[in-house]
Amino acid sequence: MKDNHQSRGSGSRSGSLGYRRQLLAVTCLAGSVLAAFATPARAAQLSKHHTPRHQTSSRNTPKTARTPSRATAAPRAHALDASAAETVSVTSSRRALNGGGGMMRVETAPHAVQTVTKEFIDMRAPTSTALDLIQNLPSLNVTTPDSSGMEGGQIQSRGLTDLDMGLLVDGAPAAAAKYLSENVDSENVESVSVTPGSSATDLPVMSAAGGVMNEETRTPSQKRGGLIDFSYGTNNLSREFLRLESGEIGHSGVRGYFSFSNTHARSWMGAGTNQRKHIDFGLQKDWHNGSNAKFFLSWNSADFIIDNYPTSDQFFRYKHTGQGYGRTDDRKSNNYWGNNNDHWNQIFISAPVHIALPSRLSLDIHPYFSFGQGWDASPGGTTTDAAGATRGLTNYFLQNEYRSVGTVAKLNWEIDRHNTFSVGYWYENTQTIQSYPTSYQMADGNAPSPNWAAYQISAGDKQTAGYEIQSLFVHDTAKYFNDHLTVDAGFKFVMTNIWNKDYYGRQEANRTAPLPQLSIGYRIDNHSQVYLNVEGDYRQPSAVDLGWLYTSVAIPKNQYSIKEELGYRYHDDHIIADVAFFNYNVTNRIVDQYVGMNSYKPFNIGSQQMRGFDVMVAARPIHGFSPYASVEYLHASQDSNVFDPYLNTMLHSKGTQAVMAPHVIANFGLTYTYKGFFANGSVHYTGPQSVSIAGDQRIPGYVTDTLSMGYHFKPFMFAQSPTFRLNFTNLTGSIVRTGAMGAVYSARDPSTVHSGNLAPYTGYGNSFMVSPRFTMTGTVSTAF
Repeated sequence: MKDNHQSRGSGSRSGSLGYRRQLLAVTCLAGSVLAAFATPARAAQLSKHHTPRHQTSSRNTPKTARTPSRATAAPRAHALDASAAETVSVTSSRRALNGGGGMMRVETAPHAVQTVTKEFIDMRAPTSTALDLIQNLPSLNVTTPDSSGMEGGQIQSRGLTDLDMGLLVDGAPAAAAKYLSENVDSENVESVSVTPGSSATDLPVMSAAGGVMNEETRTPSQKRGGLIDFSYGTNNLSREFLRLESGEIGHSGVRGYFSFSNTHARSWMGAGTNQRKHIDFGLQKDWHNGSNAKFFLSWNSADFIIDNYPTSDQFFRYKHTGQGYGRTDDRKSNNYWGNNNDHWNQIFISAPVHIALPSRLSLDIHPYFSFGQGWDASPGGTTTDAAGATRGLTNYFLQNEYRSVGTVAKLNWEIDRHNTFSVGYWYENTQTIQSYPTSYQMADGNAPSPNWAAYQISAGDKQTAGYEIQSLFVHDTAKYFNDHLTVDAGFKFVMTNIWNKDYYGRQEANRTAPLPQLSIGYRIDNHSQVYLNVEGDYRQPSAVDLGWLYTSVAIPKNQYSIKEELGYRYHDDHIIADVAFFNYNVTNRIVDQYVGMNSYKPFNIGSQQMRGFDVMVAARPIHGFSPYASVEYLHASQDSNVFDPYLNTMLHSKGTQAVMAPHVIANFGLTYTYKGFFANGSVHYTGPQSVSIAGDQRIPGYVTDTLSMGYHFKPFMFAQSPTFRLNFTNLTGSIVRTGAMGAVYSARDPSTVHSGNLAPYTGYGNSFMVSPRFTMTGTVSTAF
């Protein structure tokens, strides 16, 4: 089996079934985008005398796909955006739902939802990705390798990882956690929500055993203006951001924004620099009958260093002696930082449309598209050329195409004042075209483009892989007893054609996944709610997973999980609280071993069980102070013995603590505001955890911390909101391992290690992410 390069998509993507199907898929996307701003106009004419009495969206329909609710109805919510008040353009109404300075929000969905809002996001550094924003949620342990936000990171969630989660932007599949900065700039994020134990039937996710994370992008302003900010910080960080708002264009009802950012930073460990350029573009139009359309496009271009993640020996050497393990600035070395880089260009499009129809009907159409090209370069040793000179080599993982196109269509029928029924269809087609060329290292030490013939030694094996997903789903939301009782029931049936083609042949498989779901919520009074959620979720191999398998190797089976969740919520004028108990049973558990240079190898470890509880509590402002606290207790156990191919032995892992599943995660946060001054501090604790299937390698518990502070000045000339803020991370300068790069069979598993000017050597056991050293970022910003 070849190494598996981590997919940039949040889940697996489907493959090509020929040029005609690709053309058909892209044509459908283009037609859907045009329909976003054309079809609702016709629907408005048909239904201008008819206003639906009920909101017809299911629990996870994005904000832009809602019809007006009855004036007497209680606010409704869904898994990803659980408060209707978020759609009200009154700041005080939005903040009334928040606690802990935006670190928690009032939720009403009949399942666990954990959300950070704009109030909290605006206090953090503009370089923050969604991972930085959600690191204090109770069910998550987040690890990031750098402080500039360009390299993404990883998530552990209730004994699972981000590879088991659906990662979305505006409800559409987006880049994986390792590449999360490709999605959207933080200035254009309204909220980030995590549903750790749930995935709605109408979401286009094929990897949701660990739940769903959704970034909701901003709604374009009704008025013309914009935002500008400049940041400078530790490790020569510099960042510039500009957003221009069109306001309403004429009397069309269309409004939009365009933003551009440029980021530059030096690696905090070892030599090298990272670069990122990013564009966000958004449009929105609302019709009086409740129809609306939203369009979001982002473009990202990045060149960043592929870090060397240390083994246990390298980490302790750095901790006790200060000897680093990063890339070198020696241009003559094969491990020169310019020979270890990730070069990538990405386009992402999401275009949800909600159409209000006569006869209590509505239609939701959500097309999406992403396309990327680039490569990862890594040291390939040395060789002697025809002239007898010794030259360095560069190995590549080259993706000439990573393309995903899909759409979700859903018809909603408000049967009566109690029931809304939905039926829908999800289609996705994705493929990766990748190869593994080898080239000479350039004379200046940098890696050339793998397509430059003057340096290329071998074009390498070429593979294409992917899958086509077709899914049918039904969903019903019933409300009784004056909306005190909510019952969500749904069923989703996924059919996938998976395929892989290489030099040796072609293989394919047809897979199905039945995904039932039942959620019940009961609002005891205006302050209390209980809820129950039961569902099945799955994870199938990603397109890039398949692309690293020889066709002689069987396509891995789907992972499947059954999950139960029971919770209680309370909120009043002073406090917001949420308690959730959960139990997961996972079969055919897939984990990934990191083998260096952003490459992974998946393997199966049988069955796993996770059970525990999450607690969140936050207070409304008390004399300017808004505290927040959360804790998770997790008991995750391995239910199978696993064969270790490196040691050629059966590991007696049954009954041991599951890999990468700490027993305790705890957080505390405190926000303070007084007139123009604001500050937020947070502390995160992760308990000890196993990082090998055998249980013979562990990392101890650790603490991380952040601090944000700033001041909003009074408007001055064109500057409507001049603000200065400082953001700090790792205030104590702790040198701690914050998580493993993946799973390994045992502490004796061998791997190849590159470190500075040292020759490549064999290391053993897992490799780790280490908390970056103390950093400070200063930002000046204003709206205009």
